[in-house]
Amino acid sequence: MQAPDGQGRVLGGDVADVVRDGWAGVMLVSPTGDDEFRAGPRRRLPERSFGGAVVAQSLLAAGATVDPERAPHSLHAYFLRAGEASSPIDFRVSRVRDGGSYSTRRVTAEQSGRAILELTASFQVAEPGFTHQVPRLEAPEPESLPTAQEAAADIESPLRGWFEQLTRRHPFDIRFDGELPRVAASRGETAPPHQRFWMRSLEPLPDQPLVHAAALAYASDMLMLSTSLAPHARAVGAPDVAAASLDHAVWLHSPVRADEWLCFEQESTWAAGGRCHCSGRLFDRAGRLVMTVAQEGMVRPLGPR
Repeated sequence: MQAPDGQGRVLGGDVADVVRDGWAGVMLVSPTGDDEFRAGPRRRLPERSFGGAVVAQSLLAAGATVDPERAPHSLHAYFLRAGEASSPIDFRVSRVRDGGSYSTRRVTAEQSGRAILELTASFQVAEPGFTHQVPRLEAPEPESLPTAQEAAADIESPLRGWFEQLTRRHPFDIRFDGELPRVAASRGETAPPHQRFWMRSLEPLPDQPLVHAAALAYASDMLMLSTSLAPHARAVGAPDVAAASLDHAVWLHSPVRADEWLCFEQESTWAAGGRCHCSGRLFDRAGRLVMTVAQEGMVRPLGPR
């Protein structure tokens, strides 16, 4: 796993032929030139890249060019093409601005010379200011909820395989509060367009704020689009649905550790014309709002149910 050093660079060597699982596969972003970086392949076999991983890596590349005292507070990304997890990704960073309090960076993520993601991130020096928070956390304790594996034990195949693969695909311990819309869809039933779960990294992360911010950026893309399909008794990954993230925005309100319990509330407020809008709020265990997410996605029915 790589983290910025005191000069704002990312540590690491050539990663073009390295394949790693978990956070090591996400955080291994190494310099290849002036403001240019590369992340190695994360899978040995062809597989579509997870968008949140590319967002996290883009944020790491951007942060490597910024004074470490400036923490990321927002990012805006467009998913342009599907990425390939078995191929390396190159990142080109443009230093848009360095002001007295804020720094702005633009990142282009490329595979085989083609842009797959464009991201703009802003960083800020820590400073005091007015404080308020409207949404409040009302959720059961994470220890009282079943793990994904325990939840899978009470579900019939093939949905059981999805639960079992969840923590293999994503490096988080995830505890769902209540039945997921995906489960209702497996019975052909509609459900309200929202869901909530606790999450924390499966492994300890280093004491580097940028690494934890990147982990949250990764998580910001997890399961979001599935809320938009709940009222239609469909699920992402079903053979009669095409789904992909299009436009993604994240606001990081406060530094927080991704290896401690965080509660993610997600909902969809609109869908029409082959698109949907989803939003999310992430709270720490004390109930402090630490991240807000907004996402527009493509969701298309592929045929009659």
